[in-house]
Order: sequence, then structure tokens, then C-alpha cells
Amino acid sequence: MTTANDLRRLFLLRDDVAFLNHGSFGACPRPVFEVYQALQRELEAEPVDFLARERTLPARLADARARLAAFVGADRDEIVFVPNTTTGLNIVARSLDLHPGDEILTTDHEYGAMDRTWAFVCGKTGATYVPRALPLPLDDPQAVVEAVWGGVTGRTRVLFLSHIASTSGVRLPVEELVARARTRGIFTIVDGAHGPGQIDLDLHALGADVYVGNCHKWLMSPKGAAMLYVREDRQDLIEPLAVSWGWHDDQPGPSRFIDEQEWIGTRDVSAYLAVPAALDFFEEHDWRRVRARCRELLLESRARLLEVVRLPAPCPADPWLLQMAVVPLPAGVDATALHLTLRRDHLIEVPVTRFANRDWLRISINGYNTSGDVDRLVAALRAELG
Repeated sequence: MTTANDLRRLFLLRDDVAFLNHGSFGACPRPVFEVYQALQRELEAEPVDFLARERTLPARLADARARLAAFVGADRDEIVFVPNTTTGLNIVARSLDLHPGDEILTTDHEYGAMDRTWAFVCGKTGATYVPRALPLPLDDPQAVVEAVWGGVTGRTRVLFLSHIASTSGVRLPVEELVARARTRGIFTIVDGAHGPGQIDLDLHALGADVYVGNCHKWLMSPKGAAMLYVREDRQDLIEPLAVSWGWHDDQPGPSRFIDEQEWIGTRDVSAYLAVPAALDFFEEHDWRRVRARCRELLLESRARLLEVVRLPAPCPADPWLLQMAVVPLPAGVDATALHLTLRRDHLIEVPVTRFANRDWLRISINGYNTSGDVDRLVAALRAELG
């Protein structure tokens, strides 16, 4: 099996930085990045031939969507490419017909940008954003299901959940919650920013109305590639965030959803067209086995870091953790200053997050990470925390 050191050479990451933050923006392998750059050069060599709708681009985008759809268990025309998960979720949130008194049910582990998106939408519509606190330490997933479901009222119109929470790194039990919501006619949206590549997805089996996920994170495509999945029978609810040639299209494609979301003006779609190269890399390097090894290193790393901070874990490893985890920071530690010091003085890239009224250090482990990266973080934390 290819070692982490072998894989490290396939990435463009700096050798002097211990990069333990794949979860923020991902990292693109050299072979995939070369395909991406070749596409950009093709675009600049003949922009009209590359971008014109009456030439080859619709078919190329459809082929890329088909590859990705097969990987995530969806149909080709249930998926459109978007630049990032935040954009995709904005498209959906701002399409919904919400009214004063309507409620959006969620958790207190959600990504801050999406908390802001929903606050914006609620300010426009009069709806209410209802975050439910998850019981810490997490133990039985059923307790999380009941904690969230306990917030359902007759006014609940939307259930919005992260598949893997950016703040805490935990995989939430979205499957049962989505199934319950469907029986109540509640619109379901899953924020899968960390899903594709870290979880084997079957979106048809999951049954959510909407799933939005990044390709540039754990699927390792170039930056600026994500997917918006909308179940076919729900697509009529979704409006374009930018109205352009795809609206009331005089050259209609496979569906109004595809037309309105795909044709929104001039943009560099090279990252989208490079997603199949990322899928090829994923399969060629048996990334499912790689991520199993990553999980082993993650759990070992978390145990070592918990020894340093001398605080309990927020959850057991199973069934919560995959390739990200958090450790609590001691009370009184300036998390922002610690983050800066680790990057500036120790050349360690690792983020801090905040939820449940405290600060946490989050580590991500991907195929290029070694125990040496973790050794550096452990030593640096011992030095900085005393």
C-alpha cells in the first residue's frame, strides 16, 4: 500500500508546514491540478470555443456531472456544479417560500457562514432559526436524534443539518432525522461540505430534498468545485441566484433546473471539468483504504492531544469520527492567539473552532499526513500550554 510519504509527494503542499487542516479548503493532488491547469490553458487559447453554449461545453459539463452523480448515488440531472457549498446552500435557502412564524430547525454545531445565511433569510421573511443544543459529551446517536427532533413543532418547515459538522468534526445521524422529516412533510437540507470523499454517499437512499457538498475538500478537486443536488421532484422549488440566459431558456437543456443553475454568465468552469480527474485519482490510489489509515492516525492523534490538554473528549470514536476531530482547549487559553502562534512560530496549520460555549482545536488527517506532523503539534502544544 502506498505510504503517507509517497502520497505527500503527489501534493503541492509546502514541506516545511505541518498541514493538519485539510478540512478548511482541502488540498489538490498534482495530477489533478495539472488537468485543471490544462483546462484553463484550453479556455484561454480559444475562449469562445471553450465557453459557447452551442459548442461542446454543455456535453462536457453533463459528462462531469454524470461521473460525480454515479459516485454519490444520484442521477446526472439532479446535480449542478456550484463554486462552493455556501453558494449552493444560499441558492436553496433564498428560494424557499418562508413566512413569518415558519421555523428552520438545526443544531448548535453548524457552520458559521450558514448560521449567517439563515439569519439573513429569516430577517427577510420573518421565519425563525431554531438551533438545538446537542448533548455533550455525545454518546448514543439516538440521543442526538431525539434532541433535534424535540424541536419540531407545527411551524417547522425546514430541517437543516450538517452531515459532518465543521465545528466538531462529528458525523451526525442525519439518516433517521431526514426519514422522520419526510413523514411530516418537512423540507430537508443536508450540508455535506465534508461529505463527498469522506463518506460513501447514496443520495437516493438518504432521501433528502437537498444535499450540497464540496468536491475541493475530501474529494480533492481544484478549489471552486462543489455540487448542488436537488431531488428531481423538488427542483421546481429552486430559483436561480443569478438570472441569466438559462432563465426561460430559448435553447433548453435537460431541465429548467439545469438551465437556470448552469448558465449564469461568464465564469471559469475548469474546476468543474477537473472533478472527473479527482475521481480518477481517488480510485487509482484506493482512497477508501487510505482514509481508513487516516482514521487510525486521527484517533491516535486525538488521544495524544487529550493527554496534553488533560480534558475529556466530546465523544467516543465510534460512530462519530472519520477524518476530523476536536479537542477542548483549557479555560483561559486565548484560542486566537494560540492559533496564530502555532502557525507563525511552529509552522503548524491547524484551526480553532467554537461551539457549546468553549474553544476547540480541530485536526484533519488526510493521506499525506504522517505521525511526524502530529508529533510537531503535540510538542508545540506542550510548549505553549505548559
